[in-house]
Amino acid sequence: MIYLVTGASGFIGKRLVRKLLSRRGATVYFLMRDASPERCDALRAFWDADETRAVPVVGDLNKDGLGLSEADRTILKDRVDHVFHLAAVYDLDADSGLEVATNVAGTRHAVELAREIGAGHFHHMSSIAAAGLYPGVFREDMFDEATRLDHPYFASKHEAEKVVRSACRVPWRIYRPGIVVGDSRTGEMDKIDGPYYFFKSLQKIRGLLPPWMPAIGIEGGRINLVPVDFVVDALDHIAHLEGQDGRCFHLTDPQAQRFGDVLGIFARAAHAPAMTLRINAALFEMIPKGLAQGLSSLTPVRRIQRAIMKDLGLPEGIFSFVNYPTRFDSRDAERLLEPAGITVPPLEDYAWRLWDYWERHLDPDLFVERTLRGRVAGRVVLVTGGSSGVGKATALRIAEAGATTIVIARDPKKLEAARQEAAARGLELITYATDLTDAEHCATLAETLIEAHGGVDILVNNAGRSIRRSIENSYDRMHDFERMMAVNYFGAVRLTMALLPAMAEKRQGQVINISSIGVLTNAPHFSAYVASKSALEAWARCAASEFLDRGVQFTTINLPLVRTPMTAPTEIYKHVPALTPEEAANFVVEAITRQPVRIATRLGIFGQVLHALAPHIAQIVNNTAFRMFPDSAAARGKKGAKEAPTADQIALTQLLRGVHF
Repeated sequence: MIYLVTGASGFIGKRLVRKLLSRRGATVYFLMRDASPERCDALRAFWDADETRAVPVVGDLNKDGLGLSEADRTILKDRVDHVFHLAAVYDLDADSGLEVATNVAGTRHAVELAREIGAGHFHHMSSIAAAGLYPGVFREDMFDEATRLDHPYFASKHEAEKVVRSACRVPWRIYRPGIVVGDSRTGEMDKIDGPYYFFKSLQKIRGLLPPWMPAIGIEGGRINLVPVDFVVDALDHIAHLEGQDGRCFHLTDPQAQRFGDVLGIFARAAHAPAMTLRINAALFEMIPKGLAQGLSSLTPVRRIQRAIMKDLGLPEGIFSFVNYPTRFDSRDAERLLEPAGITVPPLEDYAWRLWDYWERHLDPDLFVERTLRGRVAGRVVLVTGGSSGVGKATALRIAEAGATTIVIARDPKKLEAARQEAAARGLELITYATDLTDAEHCATLAETLIEAHGGVDILVNNAGRSIRRSIENSYDRMHDFERMMAVNYFGAVRLTMALLPAMAEKRQGQVINISSIGVLTNAPHFSAYVASKSALEAWARCAASEFLDRGVQFTTINLPLVRTPMTAPTEIYKHVPALTPEEAANFVVEAITRQPVRIATRLGIFGQVLHALAPHIAQIVNNTAFRMFPDSAAARGKKGAKEAPTADQIALTQLLRGVHF
C-alpha cells in the first residue's frame, strides 16, 4: 500500500502514519513545508521507519495542488492507494482568516491533487464542529442540517466537508472525531485544548481548598471526548474496509458525559475538591443578547473579562460552548469497529493519565520563568531593613541569584556586619545607612539610587517595627502608635513614592510590602502594629489599581510569626512555633517569581474570611486568645520577669501556628 498524508507531523497525523507503516509493505509519502533533514529524521525516529518507507514531499496547503513539484507529481501519479487529509487548524482561538485558508482552501487543494494523481481513495479528517451547535442528535448521514455555524472554526470545518462532498472526484470518506484528548495509555498530548483549558482552574482550586471540601462547579451539555489512540485505530480500520465510500463516520463516544461530570472526573484525577454544587451554564443564555453585548462593549467589563479568563487559563468565548447542545449518533461506525474490538475506553479509566501528563509537560506554569535567578539576574533590587532578620535573609538569597542587591537600614554597624557576612559567602551587598522616618534621608537615597543604579526594579519594603501591648496598657502611650506609623506606613510610602516615577517611566517594576498575618486575623495586643500595616496594605491596593497599566506590580505578603530580633522581647514567643528568617525569605522569593497580588497562609486567609462572614464569632475567638495570653511582663512594666507558658497556651499556639498572640 502507498499512502499520501497531509498533517503527518501533527498530533493525530504522527500516530496515524506510525499505524499505517505497521502494515506490511506500506510506504508513506508525507507532505512537509519544511522538509529539513532534522525534522524528517525526528519523524522517522518516531515512526521507526527509514527513508525508503517514509518519504517527504515538499508542498504547501495554501497552493494549488498543494504546491507539489512536477517531479513529485510524476512519482505519485497512479501509485497512491489512499490520501489521508489531516492538515488543518484545530483551534477555537485561531485567526479566522487562517482557519478559512487552511481548513477550506487547503482541503480544496488536497482534493485537486488527489484527482490529478489518480488516487484510489480520499479520506478527509473533519470534526464534530462541522455540525455547528445543532440542538439534538446529529446522525452520520446529516450535513446540511448543521446550524449555528457562527464561530469561524465551526464554519471552516463545515465548508471543508462541503468541498469534499461536492468537488472530490475520487472515492471519499469523511471522519468526524469528537474532542480529541491524549493517549489513553500514556496520557500524551501535544497542546492545551478542549477540557484541558479547565485544568489550570482545577489546579488552582486544589491549591486553595482541601480535597474533602465541596466546591462549586459548572454544569452544561454533553461533551464528547475521545482519546487519540482510539481515533487512529478507528480511522485506520474503517479506511481499509471495502464498500464504505461516500459515507461519513462519527468517531465519537456513544456514552458522552455532561460537562459537570467530566469536570468531576478530572477533579478526582487531580485530587481536587469534588464539585458537588453545579451552576448550569444554560442560565447565562437567559441574559438578553442585547444586554450581554452592551455590557461586553464597555471597556472596564472587557478588561475584567480578559483578566479573569487569563488568570483561569481559558480562551475567550469558551463558555459559549460549555452548554453544548449536540449529541452524536455513531452507530454506523460502531458497527464497523465492533468486530475489530475497537471501542472508546471509559474516561474514568484514563483521566488520571491525562492529568498527570498535563501537569508534567503542558502546564503553562512550566514555561514561565519561575526561578529567582531568571527574575532578578542583572536587575536592581532594594531591600529595606536588610541588616538582620527577614531582610538580611532575603537580601542574601537575591544576591545569590545574581541581582544588584541594595540594602538599607538605620544602623551603619549592623549594615557593615551584613555586608561582611555576604562577602564571606562570595556575595556583594551594596549598603546605605538611611532613616526612613526622615524625609531628607529618603529623598537623598532615591536620588543616589537613580544616579548610581538607574533606579530600582524591585523594592522590598521590609523595614518595620512592632510592639506587643494591649490598648488598656497603652492609654498614655500614644507615641507607640506614632512610631509604628512613622516606620511601617509613612516610611514605606515615602520611599516607594520616590522610586515609583522611574518604575512607571520604564513600564516595569515591582513593590513587595512585608505585612503580617495579624492584619488578616486582627490580632489583639497588636493594635498599633496592625493598624500601621493595614494602612500600608490599603495604600498599596490603591496604588496597584493606578499603576496596573504602567507595568508596576504590587504584592503584599502577610507573614506568619517569624523568630527575629523584633520578637525577642516577648518571652512567650520563645515557646511557640515560628518561621526562621530563611523560611520567611521563601515568601519573598515566591512574590518575585510569581508576582501575585497577595501571599498569605491558609490560616491567615481563614481568619480574614471568618471576620468577613462571622465577625462576632471571630471576635469571640480573638477575645478568648487575648485573655489566655496577657501582656508580657515588660509591657506591664515588670522587666526581667520570667514567664513560662501554660499547657493551654502551648496547645492553642500549636493549633493556630503562626498567629500572633
